[in-house]
Amino acid sequence: MSSSTSSTTTIPATTVLFTRGVIARLSTWPILRSAIQESWGGPNTLEKTKWLYGTIVDTFEQEKETPDDQYIEELLLQVLSDEFDVVVEDGSAESVAKDVVVMWDEVHAGRGESLVQKWEEKADKLKGKKEVIEVQQADDEEWEDDDGEEDDDDDDMDEDEEPAPQLIEHQPKKKEEPQVDEDGFTLVKGKGRR
Repeated sequence: MSSSTSSTTTIPATTVLFTRGVIARLSTWPILRSAIQESWGGPNTLEKTKWLYGTIVDTFEQEKETPDDQYIEELLLQVLSDEFDVVVEDGSAESVAKDVVVMWDEVHAGRGESLVQKWEEKADKLKGKKEVIEVQQADDEEWEDDDGEEDDDDDDMDEDEEPAPQLIEHQPKKKEEPQVDEDGFTLVKGKGRR
């Protein structure tokens, strides 16, 4: 008979609770929800999302001093920019970062269970709901590739060219009433070229 020894690492309850809270809080962030739903991170969007959760938890667990909300906000903005090609300018990353820092403090003070449950309930309510985010595109900016060269894909377009026409709802033609002259005869119109 052979005996095998397995080393199991026990994860502290505070780490598990904080991780649950981070996942729940980020799951309620509309921009990240849209990035996941629309696969803005490409085919590895879910892996990148899990990596983001882990990075935030690890940042708190491994730093000697507790990260402040500005550090976490910058981390969120950087990851969304690098991994999901999203530039967040609506200020929402700031509130997410503050919530995460408060959650860390509450969990480590022994009062975090109710806060985490609150975020998990909000996240559960949003499951399956499609997030609609207005995405603004810069019209006047020149886009550059990573190597600094300008994008020359649309050299054949004029700068003052009009945008593509918008689709409009089709409305059936109204049937014209026949024209009757004063003698009671119906006027016949030819179907010629217009």
